[in-house]
Amino acid sequence: MGSTGFSWKLADHPKLPKGKLVAMVVLDGWGEASPDKYNCIHVAETPTMDSLKNGAPEKWRLVRAHGTAVGLPTEDDMGNSEVGHNALGAGRIFAQGAKLVDLALASGKIFEDEGFNYIKECFANNTLHLIGLMSDGGVHSRLDQLQLLLRGASERGAKKIRVHVLTDGRDVLDGSSVGFAETLEAELSDLRSKGIDAQVASGGGRMYVTMDRYENDWEVVKRGWDAQVLGEAPHKFKNVVEAVNKLREVPGANDQYLPPFVIADESGKPVGPIVDGDAVVTFNFRADRMTMLAQALEYEKFDKFDRVRVPKIRYAGMLQYDGELKLPNHYLVSPPLIERTSGEYLVHNGVRTFACSETVKFGHVTFFWNGNRSGYFNLELEEYVEIPSDSGITFNEQPKMKALEIGEKTRDAILSGKFDQVRVNIPNGDMVGHTGDVEATVVACKAADEAVKMILDAVEQVGGIYVVTADHGNAEDMVKRNKKGEPILKDGKVQILTSHTLQPVPIAIGGPGLIAGAGFRKDVPSGGLANVAATVMNLHGFVAPDDYETTLIEVVD
Repeated sequence: MGSTGFSWKLADHPKLPKGKLVAMVVLDGWGEASPDKYNCIHVAETPTMDSLKNGAPEKWRLVRAHGTAVGLPTEDDMGNSEVGHNALGAGRIFAQGAKLVDLALASGKIFEDEGFNYIKECFANNTLHLIGLMSDGGVHSRLDQLQLLLRGASERGAKKIRVHVLTDGRDVLDGSSVGFAETLEAELSDLRSKGIDAQVASGGGRMYVTMDRYENDWEVVKRGWDAQVLGEAPHKFKNVVEAVNKLREVPGANDQYLPPFVIADESGKPVGPIVDGDAVVTFNFRADRMTMLAQALEYEKFDKFDRVRVPKIRYAGMLQYDGELKLPNHYLVSPPLIERTSGEYLVHNGVRTFACSETVKFGHVTFFWNGNRSGYFNLELEEYVEIPSDSGITFNEQPKMKALEIGEKTRDAILSGKFDQVRVNIPNGDMVGHTGDVEATVVACKAADEAVKMILDAVEQVGGIYVVTADHGNAEDMVKRNKKGEPILKDGKVQILTSHTLQPVPIAIGGPGLIAGAGFRKDVPSGGLANVAATVMNLHGFVAPDDYETTLIEVVD
């Protein structure tokens, strides 16, 4: 990089002094939503976070933590911990999801990486199965990506390919499945003319087959499993075009809800059940409606439905759908490798750094924060501390998790005088929120608030500065809602929401080390997580690199 005149040295900030300790606290799954009984943050006793929100108005604001603000394709894409910490650490927005897949396919990198090489082992003697949404909607998948995957795999030794399609009608017009089926059939016919045994093996409508989310209804996944793996379905057809046309003739038929079907040969035998030795790829890039199937394909221990037969396969997702669960273990497209993260810059400028969380989020304040890279930048200036998470229980059983231990370790690091920055993730709101246990999530939020207090008290003692924010929402809304925002009932009970949300998250600054006149600017209303890195660099007394998203703060004389 030397030839381009690149330098790690950051310019001094004209108004903000160097040498103040900065504590960077990330509350996981802590969004901002209207107060009601399903907002666990509102219900919980959180005096510390309340005092930040109700303090000086120029020291508290909201930032975006979902969709395009964190590199995801649309504003309907909820944020997650991985892309959130990428943005917080990188200070810039990087392509995640669909764009990442496009880049990997265009460059051919997808076919050189570990994930593809893992499934390729099966090509010589077994079948490659591709499961996903047959659509050009671009929300969960895209047909052109499937076509490129089919061509690339066949050019690299796949001799027998089976596609298990899910019809859309939700992100695209109802009835468009017919055209998509014709396009796919033409693609497969072209492969057959080149000697590849390629055909559709099964299908069904996305809302009735396979693509459930948030463990709403495992029957949906089971219907898909029965067709895809066992080769069993109520309907049999000769090919996918016939299947879609015939099933759409039924009065009231809708692409989203087409019943499961299998494609059968002349003798009525299904052409493509998944068997031992096969490779399976789920080609959706969006995670939320693939994680349940991923569990069924990957987990040895599984009790959500009777799988009947569990084939020994090599399975890879298009992407890794859940960074916390490491699900699936293998994936075709890796997260972006991000250079010049804020952590690396600060270490190069002598900022001694302490990072801490418990196991479930330790990777987020280290690996994901540092641009999806492992290890230290400088062992002499950095210390990373992992506190073991509880194992063998669900997090609602011990909702306080390790919040207080994280608080204590961080307090001790601050008071030791050995560090210029401490950064921590307090996981409770997210991990307990995911269990759907509202009472436990309230306890979790209180514990997180207590941990924040321990850290801020230590900041006060050393004359430092704090930044308190979050990576995405979760605990602030624990109920599924209709378009009007009212809780949805099912059999007289409210439907609990266990997922992340689309809500913005708070960010607060303060502490005795923050100079008078420093506060949030009014001219970055749509600021997001990626703006936080430049903000933190400023608080350390530096100006951020030019290509970073702009800082959220200013100093008013």
